[in-house]
This record gives sequence, C-alpha cells and structure tokens, in this order.
Amino acid sequence: MRTLAAGLWLGLAACAACAACAAGAEFHPSDFGARGDGKTLDTAAIQKTIDAAAKRGGTVVLAGGTYLSGAVFLKSGVNLRIEEGATLVGSQRLADYPILETRVAGVEMKWPAALINVYQQHDVSLSGKGIADGDGKVWWDLYWKMRREDYEPKGLRWAVDYDCQRPRLIQIYRSENVRVEGLTLKRSGFWTVHICYSRHVAVEAITIRNNEGGRGPSTDGVDIDSSNGITVANCDIECNDDAICLKAGRDADGLRVAKPTENVTIRDNTVRAGAAGVTFGSETSGGIGNVQVLGGRVLAGVPVGILFKSASTRGGTIDNIRIRDLVMEGVGTVFAVAFNWNPSYSYAKIPEGMKNVPSYWRVLAEPVPPEKGLPHLRNVAISDIRATGARQAFSVASYKDSPLANFKFDDWQIEVRSAGSIQNAENWEFTETQIHTADGSRVAVKDSTGVTGLP
Repeated sequence: MRTLAAGLWLGLAACAACAACAAGAEFHPSDFGARGDGKTLDTAAIQKTIDAAAKRGGTVVLAGGTYLSGAVFLKSGVNLRIEEGATLVGSQRLADYPILETRVAGVEMKWPAALINVYQQHDVSLSGKGIADGDGKVWWDLYWKMRREDYEPKGLRWAVDYDCQRPRLIQIYRSENVRVEGLTLKRSGFWTVHICYSRHVAVEAITIRNNEGGRGPSTDGVDIDSSNGITVANCDIECNDDAICLKAGRDADGLRVAKPTENVTIRDNTVRAGAAGVTFGSETSGGIGNVQVLGGRVLAGVPVGILFKSASTRGGTIDNIRIRDLVMEGVGTVFAVAFNWNPSYSYAKIPEGMKNVPSYWRVLAEPVPPEKGLPHLRNVAISDIRATGARQAFSVASYKDSPLANFKFDDWQIEVRSAGSIQNAENWEFTETQIHTADGSRVAVKDSTGVTGLP
C-alpha cells in the first residue's frame, strides 16, 4: 500500500485535473428540448446536451427549473453544473435507470444505474449550488415492504438488500480525475455518492440531506469502495446509514476481486445523522489502508463516532489508519469495533430446498474458509478526541485468532455515561487520556495483552 503522502498528492491531482473540465463553452439542456417544469421527463434532452459538450469539452448548465430525469451519463471532459435555483430530480420509474454491470454492497452484479453516472470516464466535474434530489421515498417504502412482509419471515434478511433494486444518486465507477463539489444531495433511493474502482476523486463541500420525508434504508452518504487516492472534505451529512464509509468487497466475491481501498483523506466534515461519524467496513475483503481522518464533528444522535465493522467471512486487513482532531457531541459510543456485525445480514445462507435462486445469492452464500474469513485490524493511531454527552467510551471486540494490534490513543478528553469494554486487544498504548464517567466505571479489558496507560 502507498504512503499517506501519496494519498494527499493524489487528492490534489484530482483537483488540478478536474479544473480543466470547467473550461470551454456552456451548453444548456433547454436548447436541446429540456422543459425544466418538473413534470416532463428531460432525460434525453440532458443526455444530448452532455454528448454535445463532450465533443468539445465544456460545461452543461442546469439553471432555473426542476428537471425530471432518469439516469444520465457524464462523459470525459465534461462539467455538469447545477446552479442555485435549479434541481435535478430523479424519476420514480425503475425503467428510467438502465441495468449495468456494477458492484452493490461488496458484490459484483447487475443493478440499475444511478441518477448521475460517471461510468468508465476521466476528467469529469459535477458542481454548483443547486440540488440533485433522488425523490427516494418510493424506493424506501418498497424495501421495507419486501423486507418485513416477505424476506424476514423466510430467513432472507441478507438477500433483500440485493433483490430490492434502488437507484443511487451519484455513482463514479472505473473512472479517474473526478470532482464533486458544492451541491446539495437529497433523498437518495440507495447510496448517495458511490465511488467504486476509481482513482483520484475529490468530494468537497457537498451537503447531504437524506432524511427529508422519512428515513430511507441504506441511504449512505459517501461510500469509497475499492478505490485509490480519494478525498472527502468539508461536507455536511445527514443520512440514515453510514455517513462516510470505506469498503473493499464482501466475502468470497470480495476476496476474488481483491481490490483495496487506500490512500484516502477525510477532512473537516460534519455528520448530523447517520450510523457513525466515519465507518470502516463492513465490506473489508480487499483490505483498507493508508487512511487519514483529520478534523470534523459528529453530532448528537449519531450512534457511533468511529466505527470498524466486519464479519468472520469477510477477511481483509485494515492497516495504517490515522484519526485526529474529532469533536463528538452526544454520540452513543465514541469508539467501536464490531467484527461479528449484524449476523442476520452478514452471513448468507440459502434455505434448504429453495430452488431457482438468483446467481448472486449463490455468490453471497459461497463458503469462506476460516483462515481467509477472519478480518484483521492493526496499526491505528487516534488522537485529539473531544467528546461530551456520550453514552459509552468503548465497545470493542474481535476474535481470539485476530487480535486488534498496535493501537495508540493520545490526548483524549471525553465525558461519557459509562466506560464500556475492550476485548481482544494487543499492544494498545494510551497517553494523555482522560475518561470521565458519570457512573464511576472504568474500561473493562478482557482477553487482551499489552494494554497500557488506560485510566
């Protein structure tokens, strides 16, 4: 894996490369037949505009209206700018999103395109002060209906996430030198910004508001998936699942693909709602490394500040993680490691006697031998953490054969209700750490060696 310095350089390179996208002529969808009235489907007109801009290199400008659209595909050398007062809103018809080869929650499979796609392109920019709105409640309701009425009663909790097709808001797939900046992203049907198999991508100063009109399942904020040289900075996120998440494939399929996520910088973001302030996993099969999280706030109601999650069939190694200068207010748990996370979702088992199942079910249920299935986490440094009003400090556990190795905690000043527990730790060093507990408890350390300096 490359160094953190390399990751910073790659992020800067993305910014410089994408600056060129903004140059050139402006192209307006209204000139190609777009109505912008929120009722007429403008997909074809917007795509014609993008294709015209791609021939010369230039900017497609959405201004002054509501543009109803299915999937559109940005091309190399094109900047899509959604101006203040303009909204690109997603169609609620699945037929308006072509089925493509992609990756969904760690498994390669066919799935509907996103509303905005950068698919096998380079030097692309998506910017502006306008709005991209997935109008996703129809997809949220469909998911909950399928899950509660059909899948959970049959023991298929793990399958419904893959069977219930829901469009993402933005997908960047097998692309490089891409920048997403300034936009407000709302009500995604599924993940909001999915960066998959891509390099040199910068996501900066976006606002995500996915909890308007409900709380949609799997409405992650930014997912970095088997990608290299990624920066996520100065974003303001409110969603109903992982806010900023690093992923690298699930189980047998992720081990087959074996593409890591590495050289990532996450800087000065605010998380108002979501599963955690920053999440590693649960798809860890290809490995995650050389990540730095610098500054940021995690606000009241977020269940976890810093979360590492995986499962005994995932495999992969998370290595060389640096986190510093986070402020947490009213979170549930400050720091958590859950390596047997959500078993009903994490472990796929096809019920005996069930026939004619989708091919990806068999991929999901393919056995992973224990020597490949255990995830590993090591070489983590977390410093300058401030937390007030938290429920507990630690909820940490791994496996006996995969201890959490070589952690350094420095300058923690946290106020919590209770201290919590640490299990399966190896060589954990605490310095300048104060844990103030309302109930007077101290951190329970179990099945661990070399834990020093813990107050």
